[in-house]
Amino acid sequence: MKKPIIKAIVAGMIVAFSLPPWGWWPLTYVGVALFATCKPNSNRERFMFGTMFAIAWLAPGMAWMWFLTSPGYIISAILFSVLHGVAAMITGLLTSQPRHRTFIGPLAHTLAEALRFSFPFGGVPLATLAISQAASPTAPLVRIGGPLLLTYMVFQIGFALSSIRLAPRGKHIALLGVGIVAIIFFGQIAPNGHDIGRSLNIAAVQGGGPQGTLAIHTNSRDVVDRHLAATRTIDASIGYDLVVWPENVIDVNSFSSSVERSEVGAQAARLNAPFLVGITEDVDDRFFTNAQIVVNTEGSLGDRYDKVRRVPFGEFVPMRGLLEAVGAPVDRIPRDAQAGTGLSILRAADTTIAVVISWEVFFAGRANEGVERGATLLVNPTNGSSYTGTILQTQQIASSRLRALETGRWLVQVSPTGFSAFVSPDGQVFDRTGVSEQRVIERQVQLRSGRTIYSRLGDLPIIVAMSALLLALMIVGRRKTQA
Repeated sequence: MKKPIIKAIVAGMIVAFSLPPWGWWPLTYVGVALFATCKPNSNRERFMFGTMFAIAWLAPGMAWMWFLTSPGYIISAILFSVLHGVAAMITGLLTSQPRHRTFIGPLAHTLAEALRFSFPFGGVPLATLAISQAASPTAPLVRIGGPLLLTYMVFQIGFALSSIRLAPRGKHIALLGVGIVAIIFFGQIAPNGHDIGRSLNIAAVQGGGPQGTLAIHTNSRDVVDRHLAATRTIDASIGYDLVVWPENVIDVNSFSSSVERSEVGAQAARLNAPFLVGITEDVDDRFFTNAQIVVNTEGSLGDRYDKVRRVPFGEFVPMRGLLEAVGAPVDRIPRDAQAGTGLSILRAADTTIAVVISWEVFFAGRANEGVERGATLLVNPTNGSSYTGTILQTQQIASSRLRALETGRWLVQVSPTGFSAFVSPDGQVFDRTGVSEQRVIERQVQLRSGRTIYSRLGDLPIIVAMSALLLALMIVGRRKTQA
């Protein structure tokens, strides 16, 4: 194997191990900088270097997908890596000047990530550079431009580090240092909402139990019993405003007529607090629903939100007929989740709550939809019990940190087997649980209003601006080459 290919692979592995659960965020810049020093001699080599860099980064970072579908994991890792191979090839085609590649490369690779965030099957925005930076000083930049702007800045800083040798060293280092300080400063001072002078005392219930289990191999009643047992330990004299249960801990034909509704209602009455409860219900032989529903203190049912963004190969099987025809093991997901069509908000405890169920927390727009409609709090009920290890769970905590920063809201994440936590509007994590433990976490959180710049703009202006800048740099580079 040629040495430059090995360098690209090592660079991708460094980026991979900057991701949760393994990494340390500065490694991302090291990996990107090392990749940017690769010197391809042809379009074929550019494509190969970019693809191998991304495979070495994405294959470990998305390894959790193996537990959903091994063919889907392999296809996804290759497909998304090819996008970065194309980005690397485009970078070389647009300009022959190394200094221009320092600016064109980050734009091309960020646009490749933008495509990955939405295609195919709605996108798979995991193992991203933005997730790797959730604990970094640059993370507040998402208040301005969301995960794409943060991704671009990571690529740009990495490429700039690799090009220091192309100009007088002192000048490059000074400019890079000033740029990084400016990035951190603008992220810190960007609008991030404000307290409205009211708080909620919230209890989030993690029932505990084993990981690495599938719903088809589990007695759903065991999950309910664990969460009831944990809920019964809550002291009613403390006075809670809201209790949150995780995603799909209740699996019944019809929740409204079930014994589980009565049991949850009894706890809501005892604690004098409404519950947000994750349920799945049967629709027919082909479909089921995945929803979060309000159970009021008198036992009545309030607002309901049905999950809109479903997990491909986890909650629905794309091209099911074709895969069945070629013998793929689609029986692990015998029925597809029926996508909801409603807004991602619930009214409870006299406030509006934005709800992003599980997978939806990886998509910035899902959280922002509720904030656009006046939500003062974010809730992320989730269920990671199907996966062995903590790759997905730790990346979800990181994503929750980014969503809290982007919206300027407190976020409550709660899972049956972990991780559960509270995340503040500045991205700090509190009361994070351990895997498989039974625990109730409690915190008084401030309700907040106001909008960040990203909450108002969304991703489209960022994509348009980067595309326009890429085009402008291409034109400038071509003119200088011809001159």
